[in-house]
Amino acid sequence: MFEHQDVLAALNGKLPLPDKIRYVHGLLKERFDFIDRIAVAIYDAKTDLLKTFVHSSNDEKPLVLYSAKLAESSSMMEILKVGRPRVVNDLDIFSNVKAEHARRLSALEYRSSYTMPMFANGEFFGFLFFNSRQKNVFVESALHYLDMVGHLLSLMVIHNMSTSRSLYAIVKTAANITLHRDFETGAHLDRMSNYARLIATEVAKKYELNDELVEHIFLFSPLHDIGKIGISDSILLKPGKLTELEFDTMKSHAAKGGEIIDMMLKNLGLEEFPHAEILRNIALFHHEALNGSGYYGMMDEEIPVEAKIVAVADVFDALTSIRPYKEAWSNDRAFEFLRSMAGSKLDKDCVDALINCRAKVEEIQVSFQEDPIG
Repeated sequence: MFEHQDVLAALNGKLPLPDKIRYVHGLLKERFDFIDRIAVAIYDAKTDLLKTFVHSSNDEKPLVLYSAKLAESSSMMEILKVGRPRVVNDLDIFSNVKAEHARRLSALEYRSSYTMPMFANGEFFGFLFFNSRQKNVFVESALHYLDMVGHLLSLMVIHNMSTSRSLYAIVKTAANITLHRDFETGAHLDRMSNYARLIATEVAKKYELNDELVEHIFLFSPLHDIGKIGISDSILLKPGKLTELEFDTMKSHAAKGGEIIDMMLKNLGLEEFPHAEILRNIALFHHEALNGSGYYGMMDEEIPVEAKIVAVADVFDALTSIRPYKEAWSNDRAFEFLRSMAGSKLDKDCVDALINCRAKVEEIQVSFQEDPIG
């Protein structure tokens, strides 16, 4: 009665999403040995960025940690306009395309592709790619099978990210309670999360961050101050300098944030959610300093990289934003301050990463300006 082996049973386990993608790729290769790569790019509507996310290839230089404006890719926009998968059995037709992703895929000698748009509840979510180093292999008999596998993978990716985004939405809803009590605005959170993504992408090689980790740092960085829910208005909104006792109370927001996140994870049954530690580390340790002068006294190597990244992003946006007690600093002045703190309190690689991306920083500032009306 139980002789049949379910070849997809491994997907029911706790494998990370990249491992699940590679597992499905392995099964596909048994039937269609010409499939050399499966990859997923996800879409951020706020910035119009299409971002690499997970892939199954073992290439030495796969297309990773890359993003591009969807509106600037006519071929991708055409897929959305038509609303159906696209088959290209000879990628030489894109040989004159100057986009970086086209050049890098060409360098990896991919010669044909099948691209499926992914939708979650009718909203565009991203693209799923099947690539081959052979031409003219995506024939009807293969496509019929790949349609089914593509939708399976699409649902798997959407489910994985929906868990993260649902967790983010729940915690953010709670965090929004503080927005009318604190000076941090939605625009501030959008800016600093995009700064965090910039920094994470730049330091990814040193800290061995993949696209999935970078995306979760971006997703969870706005929740760094969730613990302020537990700080009284008399301290949170005090216009003058805090007393030593009041400052000690203010510092407790980091620990309170960790407690709130742990409580929510438990109530949602997500204690073993694979990226919960990133969220927890951001809330707990974003005020740590390399020299041990932070809230918990952690030193350089003890501080999780996601906390180092968020610290730089948060400090920079605080400096360049108007606050009740100060004017907004210029980018030049803020960069100089970050340089003066690099190596002692802030991670130098993270500081350099932000400063070296000045053009993208300014683009983020234009995209997420404060609303003077509120």
